[in-house]
Amino acid sequence: MNRFRLALTAALPLALTGLPIAPLAADAPQADVSTDVPPPPTKGELRLAKLLEGRVAGEPTRCIRTLPNVRMQTIDGVAYVYGSGNTIYVQRTRDPDQINDNDALVTNRFNGTELCRLDVMTTINRFNGIFTGAVFFEDFVPYTRVKPEAGGEG
Repeated sequence: MNRFRLALTAALPLALTGLPIAPLAADAPQADVSTDVPPPPTKGELRLAKLLEGRVAGEPTRCIRTLPNVRMQTIDGVAYVYGSGNTIYVQRTRDPDQINDNDALVTNRFNGTELCRLDVMTTINRFNGIFTGAVFFEDFVPYTRVKPEAGGEG
């Protein structure tokens, strides 16, 4: 039975009695559940914030240069972080909720020395080798360490 017919069937006997009809729950004004208080940060977001402490975001880039001895960190449900030293690159992907530290990122690159947003990425469970998903990169955001300013002149 559709909703309109159900509402009409429920309201008809009351309408014939002349008693006022209360609105149905679906038609009643809803309480405003939106709040300005953001949810508390997740463990992964706190970990990323700690990594980015003292760094400033730069212009997003489609590709980053990769080195064999630099590994990518996985931050559960948040991002992949590549690099070390003064500049690190943050890759949040199209669906960061799917990022899992138990998964190994498998890349099928178009260029051996760069990692790009169009590279084909999949994940496998690092313990049993089972395919767990596909990863779609967005642009990489560089975060560069801010140098402390020299104190005073003269």
